[in-house]
Amino acid sequence: MVNQIVVVGSGVMGRGIAYVAAAKGFEVTLVDIETALLTSAKQELERIAEKGIVRGKMSADEVEQLFLHLRFSTDLKAAAADADLVIEAVPERLDIKRSVFETIEAAARPTCFFATNTSTMSPTEIASFTKRPDRVMAMHFFNPVHLMPLVELVRGLETSDETVTALTDVAERMGKETVVIQEFPGFVTSRISALVGNEAFYMLQEGLGTPEEIDKAIKLGLNYPMGPFELGDLVGLDTRLHNLRYLHEKLGEKYRPAPLLEQYVKAGRLGRKTGRGVYDYTESGVKAP
Repeated sequence: MVNQIVVVGSGVMGRGIAYVAAAKGFEVTLVDIETALLTSAKQELERIAEKGIVRGKMSADEVEQLFLHLRFSTDLKAAAADADLVIEAVPERLDIKRSVFETIEAAARPTCFFATNTSTMSPTEIASFTKRPDRVMAMHFFNPVHLMPLVELVRGLETSDETVTALTDVAERMGKETVVIQEFPGFVTSRISALVGNEAFYMLQEGLGTPEEIDKAIKLGLNYPMGPFELGDLVGLDTRLHNLRYLHEKLGEKYRPAPLLEQYVKAGRLGRKTGRGVYDYTESGVKAP
């Protein structure tokens, strides 16, 4: 049974995965290359925990236990040596993922499972960087991890039934619902989300409506919890553009990125993380609904 989990990458997704796993009693080590990045992640998780207490979602004792289960490290090799499962949550660049998987392959026990938190990339190709492709699959979590109920589990070509069973159990012990699907570019959720978000940018580019009007129409007319611009700003417009370019390459013209989206990214308007995307999140700006 999986008890020791290493999460590689302390960005928005990695820190969220580590938080949820530790809250459910797993022994978790969050790894990144710089202490400053880990300090930032720890501070953000403390803020999330404090909000949980205020809202009655967690008790002070539960928060204390959570942080007893959560450690922070810059030494990936040492952390991986004791892991039952390593979840990679680094940026969607194949060279970075390859470096991570080659490192953990050399350090981890033969029984250790590997997962990639990719939203579009091939778990089969990522598994080829290891000598255990049968013990590798994608675990696609959603942002914010502590609120979103789904984990999309994606089998690679050689993923074993044992791996599927083990990682499904891990996700369910984290309190998540799961779907298990076969590998195909974009999986299920990213293909749909990319199309909706990209079409919204085409609408904005064509002057069909304001961002607020388009978001409101999608939320109230189609019962989406967030509008496409709100969601794009949350996940990062650079991330959305990267995913669209990948899907355009793999699946064709219907995923060609809207020119306006490319302009926003070139201008550095990446969303909440930069203070401005489709909406303005600075103190003087008009924040998204």
